[in-house]
Amino acid sequence: MKYFSAAAAAVVGASVASAHTIFVQLESDGVTTPVSYGIRDPSYDGPINDVTSNYLACNGGPNPTTASSDIIDVTAGTTVNAIWRHTLTSGSDDVMDPSHLGPTMAYLKKVSDARTDVGYGAGWFKVQEDGYNNGVWGTTTVINNGGLHAITIPDCLEDGEYLLRAEMIALHAASSSLGAQLYMECAQINISGGKATKTPSTYSIPGIYAQNDPGILINIYSMTSSSTYTIPGPDPFTC
Repeated sequence: MKYFSAAAAAVVGASVASAHTIFVQLESDGVTTPVSYGIRDPSYDGPINDVTSNYLACNGGPNPTTASSDIIDVTAGTTVNAIWRHTLTSGSDDVMDPSHLGPTMAYLKKVSDARTDVGYGAGWFKVQEDGYNNGVWGTTTVINNGGLHAITIPDCLEDGEYLLRAEMIALHAASSSLGAQLYMECAQINISGGKATKTPSTYSIPGIYAQNDPGILINIYSMTSSSTYTIPGPDPFTC
């Protein structure tokens, strides 16, 4: 991986300011849904920068979203793929600008009705994270995989409706406050086949991140391939 100076990073950040991304489809049990089916997608691909905003949960605000009328069936214990694209009409060769380096994460929230739940607030738990490993960022892995963001659904969960929040954080401008770009959307899913043997500890969104967290406020251009990156948020839940 090539490393850049802070000055070069600023130039790169300015030149790709519009190179954003959206979680547009979900692949579950071998079936890929149509674009925006069961997903609260915005028409604009911009980020959320304020980690204290309610919009951190499922996007919104400057990127207006609406709940979908559809629910996606997911089997507990399987791996689904959140599919990311630069825009709602982009192909697999246009996921996100490769300069947008950072971690990927995924969270679940059990809800009574995935179509109407507001998203923000208590009840969230992390199920996936990929940070910085031997010089490779989680976002790079997703880009190189054609936008596929693999998320394993724990097999010990209780059956029912959930919101699945897929997230990528771009850190190319994160050396200043509010510089990190957080991208997220929520899929409305129904999990079945779970063993219901373990209950995860849950957290509030907003509330999982602080603006000065070491994984949010960071100059990634001073890092080397052996550097350690602290992924923001709680540890992933496992069975």
